[in-house]
Amino acid sequence: MSFSANCSVVIPCLNEADAIAGVVSGVGKQVGCVIVVDDGSTDGTEAKARTAGANVIRRERSGGKGKALSTGFAHADRLGFEWALAMDGDGQHSAKDIPKFLGRAVVGDARMIVGNRMEDTDNMPATRRRTNQWLSRKLSRFCGSDLPDSQCGFRMVHLSSWRKLEFTSEHFEIESELLVRFVRAGFGVEFVPVQTRYAGERSKIRPLRDTIRWLKWWRAIRREFAMERVAPLIFSERPDVSSAAID
Repeated sequence: MSFSANCSVVIPCLNEADAIAGVVSGVGKQVGCVIVVDDGSTDGTEAKARTAGANVIRRERSGGKGKALSTGFAHADRLGFEWALAMDGDGQHSAKDIPKFLGRAVVGDARMIVGNRMEDTDNMPATRRRTNQWLSRKLSRFCGSDLPDSQCGFRMVHLSSWRKLEFTSEHFEIESELLVRFVRAGFGVEFVPVQTRYAGERSKIRPLRDTIRWLKWWRAIRREFAMERVAPLIFSERPDVSSAAID
């Protein structure tokens, strides 16, 4: 089976007119189908992505990366692709790393393959590096699995596995939720080393707002899984009402 033929690249983006054509062009040399989800851009991103050869889904109002990513995955699934490879639209991810994901899918049984930038962090801004390390440690402990780069958006997802799960994240916390739900469901997650490319692009993350969103998600996901552990115990301890009624 040709994994490149069974994989579509999904690029959620917001106001990436300066970079999107180059990203689509580079990706198109590796994978045949490129889906750009334009999440309400106002700078001509949609037109440039179409001209570069992408299949563009236009959202008139920005709903957040989580929603845009889910829209792209669902579209790739409807088109019959087995895998979707998520990438950012600002040029931070290198198309030259795509074969690493495809190659790992061939030899392993993972259901999500994530880019790992943490083996070479010289070019990564210090704040991003420290934040990523902190979040990755918390998620690794919670999942009982080593997740060295939990926040990398460069990741390849097995769509039929993704379809079995329910997601609530609408914004950047989707990176964390994808990992938690895949690991907790018993779907294998593996990591491949990727380049770190920062050329002065402006991050769409807003530290205060997105930190609050992540902490709210973190509280909710822990409560959810805690309740899943408690529910079977509550059920098993219920009295046998039917027997009591018969007596």
